[in-house]
Amino acid sequence: MHGAHEVLQAIAVVLCVAAVTTVLFQKLRQPVVLGYILAGLVVGPYLPIPLVANPEVVTTLSELGVILLMFSLGLEFSLRKLFAVGPTAGVTAVIQCSIMIWLGFVVGRAFGWTTLESLFTGALISVSSTTIIAKAFDEQNIRGRLRELVVGVLIVEDLIAVLLMATLTAISSGTGLSVGELSLTTGRLVAFLVGLVVVGLFIIPRAVRYVVKLNKPETTLVASVGICFAVALLAQAFGYSVALGAFLAGSLVAESGEEKVVEHLVQPVKDIFAAIFFVSVGMLINPALIAEHWAAILVLTVVVIVGKLFSVTLGAFLTGHSTRTSVQAGMSLAQIGEFSFIIAGLGLSLKATGNFIYPVAVAVSAITTLTTPLLIRVSGPVASYVDRKLPKPLQTFATLYGTWVERLRDAPRRQTFGASVRRLARLMVLDAVLLIVLVIGTSLTAGKLGSLIEQRLGIDENLSRYIILGGAVLLSIPFLVGVVQVARRLGEELAEAALPGRKDGRVDLAAAPRRVLLVTLQLGIILLVSVPVVAITQPFLRGAMGPLVVLALIGALGVTFWRGATNLHGHVRAGAQVIVEALAAQSHSREPGADEHALDHVSKVLPGLGEPVPVRLEASSPAAGKTLAEVNLRGLTGATVLAIRRGDSSVSVPSAQEVLQPGDVLALTGTQDAVEAAKSLLTGAPAPASEPEPTGAQV
Repeated sequence: MHGAHEVLQAIAVVLCVAAVTTVLFQKLRQPVVLGYILAGLVVGPYLPIPLVANPEVVTTLSELGVILLMFSLGLEFSLRKLFAVGPTAGVTAVIQCSIMIWLGFVVGRAFGWTTLESLFTGALISVSSTTIIAKAFDEQNIRGRLRELVVGVLIVEDLIAVLLMATLTAISSGTGLSVGELSLTTGRLVAFLVGLVVVGLFIIPRAVRYVVKLNKPETTLVASVGICFAVALLAQAFGYSVALGAFLAGSLVAESGEEKVVEHLVQPVKDIFAAIFFVSVGMLINPALIAEHWAAILVLTVVVIVGKLFSVTLGAFLTGHSTRTSVQAGMSLAQIGEFSFIIAGLGLSLKATGNFIYPVAVAVSAITTLTTPLLIRVSGPVASYVDRKLPKPLQTFATLYGTWVERLRDAPRRQTFGASVRRLARLMVLDAVLLIVLVIGTSLTAGKLGSLIEQRLGIDENLSRYIILGGAVLLSIPFLVGVVQVARRLGEELAEAALPGRKDGRVDLAAAPRRVLLVTLQLGIILLVSVPVVAITQPFLRGAMGPLVVLALIGALGVTFWRGATNLHGHVRAGAQVIVEALAAQSHSREPGADEHALDHVSKVLPGLGEPVPVRLEASSPAAGKTLAEVNLRGLTGATVLAIRRGDSSVSVPSAQEVLQPGDVLALTGTQDAVEAAKSLLTGAPAPASEPEPTGAQV
């Protein structure tokens, strides 16, 4: 127990030093999170400065900051909104965590760490920091679809972290981990979440609405914070993260419809304890240990930033988000935080890792915490740069792919989740599980089988190992072929649902887009299955056999994809000519709103081009007189210009140097949100609420 004087002293030292550093960083126009971490370094035990705060007291208080930050984040995400982003966020999180676990394991083995230490390293760098991102997003006022995607990924990552901790505990304790035990752990987690949500929906929203009707702010604040801590405590009692419980509490309160009132009241309390949390992170930075393990810290920091940027961007794009949103999400999630400390601490308590793992995790977290605000700030310009530098076929594909995924989401559920799709998905999972069992089983029994072959047949020990390895490879081929074939059949089902073919024998004008979509879906499905398989089996394999097989599959599909994307670009150019003719035919119409309906038939004639929308450029438009490159329409919104009607002339597939003029009618295509954002950008109207505010670039 900490005495009242000790607690008061710690709070006074932390908040006073944090106040000074915060004012300093505000003057320097730097994120205040960096000021809090500097304050932690000042009041921590590792620098000879006579302003030391009790680390245990600060850590205890910082836990309140984590809970309140997560509660405030949950207030922004009702359960309906969370379920809406869940599938796409789930796929992104699985791909990201699998890649990072594999990279962390490889780095650990490269430094000569044990298998268990390498496994813990992979696990602790796989989960990003919800607390750090929430604070950085609040400071930079990041809202809309980007925030929804990132928070969705973070929540799924937290659930994956719970499963990782259960798995690592079983492995480290020597009891092993069976499929049944893992299924039981997953089942308990799902049962807890479902039970909490179902019961909470009956109680919490009604209770909050009743309290708010009393019109007593003090009562509303006390009741809301009480609900927050009660649900966090309940989650902890069941063995789960208090952060997860606090987030769910915020989501349940948001279902009441009074989340804005509660958020306004909670914010001052949240800000105080959130400051203490970030100071506590700075207090964990030990310059001596950083100097001792600088090589591992540097390598892991680079792996975290580059690996998360790549894996999150890839996963987000494959699930239908624009290039801009995908890159911004990747740069936002490029750090580790509180869950990494928990996983590193678990390794120490189980005596599965050396004492160096925890300070390495803290140092990597501290460095990536420092880089996160900067990465988020420059993510907009970087995303625009990436979009500009993509080859033309990829630019065209990136725009249209989002429209195809949108159509796939809007397709009837019997097509996207019908019996055949579910059956193929089950076959895919079965092939993956059998492949994992074969690899792990061969690895664990190779020694005994080798000795048995040597005794029975008199074959040399090395030769017997090659025989066992060759047999395992031969046995694995059917499962690998099955994964590829099922991925293709599953891709065909989904591609047909998004872009149905013609049944009347006429020319199928959606064939070229459907081929590219098929290859992309097949690539995404193989990644979603193969990357977790590689991450799970890597500790049992020698060398890079697993990753090489996956890279070979991706390379083969990549060649097919590039050919399809090139053909698609030609298809779009031909389609743009049809759009030009449609705009020209409508140019002399005197009917009101003629421009708005000029392209209504194009989506039926050319289904692969999305839903082209005409937009007239007025003289007052901020884009008038600028080139498309200067406007950066596709980079900022994800929409692209297929054609321009200009008086009696037209421009098909305009170049980046095309100057926009008043009176131009632009044919835009992209997702509905992208087109709406582009229309707002071209007309100077406010951006739609569902879209993230452009950062780092203006028209």
